[in-house]
Amino acid sequence: MNLHPAILLSLIGLGAYVVGATPWGMIIGSLKGIDPRRAGSGNIGATNIARILGRRWGYACFALDLAKGLVPVLVVGIWVDESAHSLVLKQWAWILAGMGAVLGHIFTFWLGFRGGKGVATALGVVIGIFPYFTWPGLIAFGIWIVVTLTLRYVSLGSIVAAVSFVPLFVIMNRQQLTELWPLGAFAAVVMVLIIVKHRANIRRLIAGTENKIGNKAGK
Repeated sequence: MNLHPAILLSLIGLGAYVVGATPWGMIIGSLKGIDPRRAGSGNIGATNIARILGRRWGYACFALDLAKGLVPVLVVGIWVDESAHSLVLKQWAWILAGMGAVLGHIFTFWLGFRGGKGVATALGVVIGIFPYFTWPGLIAFGIWIVVTLTLRYVSLGSIVAAVSFVPLFVIMNRQQLTELWPLGAFAAVVMVLIIVKHRANIRRLIAGTENKIGNKAGK
């Protein structure tokens, strides 16, 4: 069955949104008898899950949220390759799959269109868009690890990693930038989304009241 590209891209975006909207943090919290929206920072992401339920559950939540971004873009990338479509269509298919997954995580319809901050899901998207996002994304992830472990602020590590990704993408794909402009624009949009979702964290960082790694829930 041959579908018009516009219909195909719309279906890809919608399917990825449904996948991304699965609120794993909420599911894990419910299994443990806790509503993460009413504990710790009130966020359903891996950081808050780790804070209120322990690192093991935080790691599990992080892996599941990452998979929500990784799986859709991998499936779309493989499918487009097998269908012998152009790089232009492949980029837009990646973008719709990636944006759908990230928006699903941030604005999940299961929770009244409120969700997490999109960092883990965005990382999954980045890793899956091979090779254009994968290598700059892994370097940005390394930056996140260094900043987070050094300064003990997960939010600051996430912000610095998000900001660093776009210039890393430009540097590592400088010979194809004209051809890859859709991916570049997508990277910039996701960066802005992540920063906007961290605006409360930015205010707390400036005020010196942001939670550090190791702080108990509620502190």
